[in-house]
Amino acid sequence: MPGSVELVSDSLVHARGLRKRFGAFEAVRGIDFDVWAGEVFGFLGPNGAGKSSTMRMIGCVSPRSDGELQVLGMDPDVDGPRIRGRLGVVPQLDNLDLELSVGDNLQVYGRYFGMSRAAVRAKATELLDFVQLTDRAADPVEQLSGGMKRRLTIARSLVNDPELMLLDEPTTGLDPQARHLVWDRLFRLKQQGVTLIITTHYMDEAEQLCDRLVVMDGGVIVAEGSPRELIGQYSTREVLELRFTADVQRGWRATLSDLAERVEELPDRLLLYAADGEAALAAAHRRGVQPTSTLVRRSTLEDVFLRLTGRSLVD
Repeated sequence: MPGSVELVSDSLVHARGLRKRFGAFEAVRGIDFDVWAGEVFGFLGPNGAGKSSTMRMIGCVSPRSDGELQVLGMDPDVDGPRIRGRLGVVPQLDNLDLELSVGDNLQVYGRYFGMSRAAVRAKATELLDFVQLTDRAADPVEQLSGGMKRRLTIARSLVNDPELMLLDEPTTGLDPQARHLVWDRLFRLKQQGVTLIITTHYMDEAEQLCDRLVVMDGGVIVAEGSPRELIGQYSTREVLELRFTADVQRGWRATLSDLAERVEELPDRLLLYAADGEAALAAAHRRGVQPTSTLVRRSTLEDVFLRLTGRSLVD
C-alpha cells in the first residue's frame, strides 16, 4: 500500500503514474493528470477504459495500486475521511432514499456531516431552489421523474458545500430538456467556483461543459486538452458526409482520397475530413460522384473520440 507523500502540486487532484489492478488485470495503467481549481475536467472513454476506476480512486473509495495521487493536497490512503468530507459525489445510478420525501433526503444526508438541524433545513431550502424542486419538497421521491431525481441527487451532493464534485455520467438516461437543465446547474456551480470532474459518454456534453478533458482507452490516456484543442489536433475544421446506396458506394473512396486529409468508409456513407467541406463536395461532383444525400458539418469531439478509440463496440 502506498504511504503518505509530501504535497507536490497545488492542483486539486494530482496523479503521476497512477495504477489500479484487480488481480492480474490492470484497469488503470500509469496515468498522469492534474485538475485545477475552478475548472470542469472530463474523463472520456469507451466501456472498460478505466474512467470509473480512476474516479473511485479520486473519491477515496478504492485504494490505488501504485503511483502518486493527491486529492485536495492530501493522500487518499492516509486522509480518506477528511477528503470525502470535502467532496460532493454524484454516482452514475441515483441512490436516493425512496422512503423519504424530497426535502428529507437532503436533511438526513446533511446530518451525516454534523450540521445542526437549523443549518441543514436552511441548506435544504437553498438547494431545492437551486435545482428547481422547491414545490416538490414534501413529495415522496418515488413520484419524481428521472430528471428530477438526478437534480435531487446533485442537490444532495452539495449539502456539505464541497470544493470538488465528482459526477459519473450525470445525464445518462435523461431527455434533452432535463439534460440541458442539469447542464445549466452544473455551469452555475462552475461560476460559483466549484471544481467539477465529469465522466460522460455524451460528446456534446463534454464540449458544452469541459474546460479540459482526457480521452482514456485501455487504461491509458491517449489524448488530453480542451475540446477545441483536441478537435484541432485530431480532426479537421469540417467533415463532408456522402451517403450512398450500398451497391453504389464501392470504389468511390479511392477516387476521392486526395480531396481530404482523411477518408473514412462506413456501411452507408463516406466521411471526408477536410478544411473546406463545400470545396470538397464541389470537387467530388466534378468527378462524377452522385451521392443520395450530402452533409457538410463542423468537426466535433465525437469525431476525435471515434478516431482515437475506434468504432467497434466495447463490452
